[in-house]
Amino acid sequence: METQLLFYKRAVPVSSEAHKDVSLRSGGKYGFAAEVNSVPLVAAEFRAAASDCTIVFAGQGKEVMPVVILGLRDKQNLYVEADGSWNGRYIPAFMRRYPFVFASGQDGKSFTLFIDEEYEGVNRDGEGEKLFDSRGERSMYLNQVLDFMREYQAQFTRTKAFCERLVDHDLLEPMHAQYTMPDGSPGRLAGFLAVNRDKLKALPDEVVRQMLATDELELLFVHLQSMNNLQPLLRKVAGSDPAEPATAPEAEAPLDA
Repeated sequence: METQLLFYKRAVPVSSEAHKDVSLRSGGKYGFAAEVNSVPLVAAEFRAAASDCTIVFAGQGKEVMPVVILGLRDKQNLYVEADGSWNGRYIPAFMRRYPFVFASGQDGKSFTLFIDEEYEGVNRDGEGEKLFDSRGERSMYLNQVLDFMREYQAQFTRTKAFCERLVDHDLLEPMHAQYTMPDGSPGRLAGFLAVNRDKLKALPDEVVRQMLATDELELLFVHLQSMNNLQPLLRKVAGSDPAEPATAPEAEAPLDA
């Protein structure tokens, strides 16, 4: 199974035997992610996510992946309302795929579809989309889920290779942001990585040409631009009027670049 299941509680393999009578009711609610302050992102999502999310990187060594910051504190998701609705512009695919998830086999090439049976929308009352028809064959809905999951997995693999190149070129560094709340209490955001602008500018011309040809250079600029979304995120945690100026974060590079 994946190392970051986050909000998955009881994921089991999907099968016609175990789930022949199972339906899935999805009401566009994301309460399951209410205590998750970041989720993984694939490179294909960068442009859309940057509309209102801050894109950074997380992990160690070669195991680095992009993530979107959803909250400034532990167990805080500022994009999920009390009723479970999403208040942002973009919903990461990592959450849109829930309650499904792929698990890879020992060869790392074969994948099995799992479902979190603890998800509130899973039922045997015929509410929502059925996973299998009366003959035990995959429903059209389940086939669509599989198509989405395969595409997500392909994008995940491409994104992992992209991040490995960033690590090879030593472009990432720890990101630390300090800020002050309206009541005067201090806050600190840490545990993430960001691209160092100076190291990016110092890349050899051949590497820059390669990254430009593969659109990877554009992805890095989108990542850096998305840092500006930390300020409206601060407004959310402060509960201030978006029309009023918020206390700007005081940050070490690259946030202050």
